[in-house]
Amino acid sequence: MGSSREIAVGPVAVVSLLLGTLLQNEIDHTTHPVEYLRLSFTATFFAGIAQATLGILRLGFLIDFLSHAAIVGFMAGAAITIARQQLKGFLGIHKFSMKTDIISVMNSVFDSAEHGWNWQTIVIGVFLTFLLICKLIGKKNKKLFWVLAIAPLISVVLSIFFVYITHADKKGIDIVRHIKKALTEAIAIGRTFAAMDYQIDGNKEMVALRTMNVIGSMTSCYVTTGSFSRSAVNFMAGCQTAVSNIVMSTVVFLTLMFLTPLFKLKSLILLLAWEPFLVLYSRLLRFLIAVSISFAKILLQVTRPRTATLGKIPRTTVYRNIQQYPDASKVPGILIMRVDSAIYFSNSNYVKERILRWLTDEEEQIKAADLPPIHFLIVEMSRKQFFYRLVLANPGPVVIDKLHASKFTTLIGENGIFLTAADAVVACSLKFLEEV
Repeated sequence: MGSSREIAVGPVAVVSLLLGTLLQNEIDHTTHPVEYLRLSFTATFFAGIAQATLGILRLGFLIDFLSHAAIVGFMAGAAITIARQQLKGFLGIHKFSMKTDIISVMNSVFDSAEHGWNWQTIVIGVFLTFLLICKLIGKKNKKLFWVLAIAPLISVVLSIFFVYITHADKKGIDIVRHIKKALTEAIAIGRTFAAMDYQIDGNKEMVALRTMNVIGSMTSCYVTTGSFSRSAVNFMAGCQTAVSNIVMSTVVFLTLMFLTPLFKLKSLILLLAWEPFLVLYSRLLRFLIAVSISFAKILLQVTRPRTATLGKIPRTTVYRNIQQYPDASKVPGILIMRVDSAIYFSNSNYVKERILRWLTDEEEQIKAADLPPIHFLIVEMSRKQFFYRLVLANPGPVVIDKLHASKFTTLIGENGIFLTAADAVVACSLKFLEEV
């Protein structure tokens, strides 16, 4: 039902941590297990209802505000949260905080440092090195993607063998023992992969997630969404349609039905990836600052659009900003203004105030110069026009300054900037005819 080709859906770590933390604040899963499960299914149902609302109201456009910095920042936050929770399994700590904030987690780690760490569990963590090597191989050579895909399974098998021959489960290493034979971040993930060669429909993704969570809540499934790791495997494997999800779910079903007795060691400690964690953590602050500044700038531009007084350029019928074109002359008795943005309820009062202020200033100047008073106000509301192949028509002074400062004008050349849209069309048409 969605539009993404690669996205693989299912239970993911971040959502599981979030759901578990929120539910634990309401009901203790150890004393009231049945009520805990019911609440989780209810939360899944209403998550689907919320997604349905977004899809039905066509609010998928909101993903356009998810810039690359915002997506990477979200991934960094997810990596940090997961990594903190992995310390429990990596160090073999039994009494660990249920909270996900860094202060609570690190308090649990240091409070148990004296007698709560298990060195056998830490030794098993060396399989992490094997995972990182396989990941490096998979990144260097795309044809060896299967090495990266099969590495976690090999690590689990080797860990199980190690626990079996050393009886590590009797020396403080936790094992899962029995796994029940049953089945149990999405637009940003889909957009990350889709941005490479196609577009996704945010509304379709919302509806697809809605259907999955609403129906899933009635069949003993908790909140599911898109998985970073499984989607990455799909992308590297070259999948072209969502049929990959059917193949994946079939394999998972067969594994849970027939292969669960083989899985005993807790494998969470093997899924750490320190390299991307460290890189993302070091850049997290800059990403957050960039997102905040971008969002504030968008709000400022929408709520405080630029306005300008226009004048007639000599020997033409073109009217442009008199501050940008000093030779442009005003028309007696008429004030021509331009608003460089669409007018919304959020900026209508500001535009009104700016126009009245321009009128007041203009009338004072006219009165001082003993010129005819203003009888007409013309508000010109056309937007800047952008053409294919990065041809710009009449960019504003701020844009021109930015283009020169970034040396972008040298890249597109003198023929890439025109005074009017008409000049740009003529030049592009001639160029097109020449190429044909």
